Amino acid sequence: MAAKNPQAKKEPKATKTTQTKKSNAMKTENIPTQQTTSGATIFFAAIAIILLFGSGYLYMQAQKLNEKLAICEEKTGSACSCSIDTKNITTQTQPTAKAKLDLYVMSMCPYGTQAEDSMEKVIDFFGEKLDFNLYFIASPSGDGFSSLHGQLEVDEDMRQACAMKHYPENYFDFILCRNKNIGADWKSCATGGIDAAVITTCFEGAEGKQLLADNIKKANELNIGSSPTIYINDQQYAGARDATSLMQVVCATMPEEAACKSLPAPAKVPVVVLTDARCKECDTTGLVWQLRGIFPGMALTQYDYSTEAGKALYKETGIKTLPAVLFTDDVKKAENYANVQAYLVAAGDYYSLRIGADFDPTAEICDNGIDDTGEGMVDCADDTCKGTLECREEIKNNLQVFVMSDCPYGRKAIEALKEVVGNFGDKITYEVHYIASEAGDGFSSLHGQYEVDEDIIQLCVKEKSPSAWLGYMYCRATKGVRGIDWKTCAGETKVDASAVQACFDGTQGKELLREDIKIADSLGIGSSPTWLANNKKTFGGIDAQTVKTNFCAANAGLEGCNNTLSGGTGGSDTPQCQK
Repeated sequence: MAAKNPQAKKEPKATKTTQTKKSNAMKTENIPTQQTTSGATIFFAAIAIILLFGSGYLYMQAQKLNEKLAICEEKTGSACSCSIDTKNITTQTQPTAKAKLDLYVMSMCPYGTQAEDSMEKVIDFFGEKLDFNLYFIASPSGDGFSSLHGQLEVDEDMRQACAMKHYPENYFDFILCRNKNIGADWKSCATGGIDAAVITTCFEGAEGKQLLADNIKKANELNIGSSPTIYINDQQYAGARDATSLMQVVCATMPEEAACKSLPAPAKVPVVVLTDARCKECDTTGLVWQLRGIFPGMALTQYDYSTEAGKALYKETGIKTLPAVLFTDDVKKAENYANVQAYLVAAGDYYSLRIGADFDPTAEICDNGIDDTGEGMVDCADDTCKGTLECREEIKNNLQVFVMSDCPYGRKAIEALKEVVGNFGDKITYEVHYIASEAGDGFSSLHGQYEVDEDIIQLCVKEKSPSAWLGYMYCRATKGVRGIDWKTCAGETKVDASAVQACFDGTQGKELLREDIKIADSLGIGSSPTWLANNKKTFGGIDAQTVKTNFCAANAGLEGCNNTLSGGTGGSDTPQCQK
């Protein structure tokens, strides 16, 4: 094999609709490891694998999968997944004389090791024209490290880091050998000049720890927690991970590279993207980059709705929301057609990729200073804009959180809310709203009827025992909801349980929920938790410090903003349950 470079030192219209912003941060798309084998889990894995090769806009399916696996972990007390991340995709790489390929893995994640195995051919094909770097996904923890698959994985990371340092020319052969049987004695792979004693000394001493500490910095700086994650020329790649697909994508960055001429030409796949420049959240550059990873022979044509051709295409296809990604029949001949087939729906003479688009180009845009519908009303003066984030009245020092009452992340948010309220006291007002849907004579929620019941109970507590409301929610957040009698927490927090029960059993509770969920629906909020500062600005977070930091950004000078609360450092990226 060619030398592998070590890098331990490298570094949704009624008759008329309006546009509202949604909060849909997606943390990861999870794929179960070999330790979960139920039929349902295998189904989820299949969906996730398809999503890996689908568009980055498929966040709703991804969130549901992520949530199911979070529930799995909560019930079993063990890790149920290593991850595949399709966020933070940027743009198509530009031509270069030499390509860089960075692979981020957990050394015992089967999907990570599969990616490593694919890299062998890629590395050999490009030789010195490819700067290949391998990084591990782990976190500092006390005097050591933590990793999804436990200390055994940390140890394996460290040994492999030692091999990179001391045997830069053939360390990858060691890794490939380990991937064949990760449970076997590692020393059996210390061949081809690799001295097991050298690896042992490095692993058992301070050097191994330092090498791993240096190595994992890159993944942590980029907030990578998904194995495998691939970057090509510093831009995230989310296409097929077989060797040929990877080589074709790398060759697209080096069109003059002689070796690339020996690769079979990929099948031409015409793709049409229809978007609207007025839409702030319709940037498709990352999506196009992902699709090019799936279909290296993609021939792209782009239209904007503002043009005659764009409006004609919109009418011809019958689509209602943008952006739209359209394929012709040619896609059926492409090698990776199966990866997107389940997400294609007929749209006139095209097939439209279901990407969760929700921008209606025929509706009033509520913040652009233009009468988009030609009805003589501009932005917030248009009745259809009332209730949107852009047109809501600002309420200073007001904090709202939207949750599903048994979403693990929503429960974490309630824990954070209690601490934040304790920090600010009566200097702020706060509200909790619920994410659910009306269904027939009742309601539906992601986690089932028991979650609907808990939503109603919490609203009845607020109505009948307002002074105990936050304490009751906190108790349920920390002790759990499913299978646990709510009256236990009601007793501990001095809730008037008989009044709450009457509220729940009668029509009052249902009416409270019916009115409450209209708020999230009007704002297009379907992710738990979603925070709203001052009735205007949405953000994410599941720890008190992050919530405080974002809330204070909208309320500068508020007493208590200088205090340090528990949790993170104020970042807004957060795991969420998706409606």
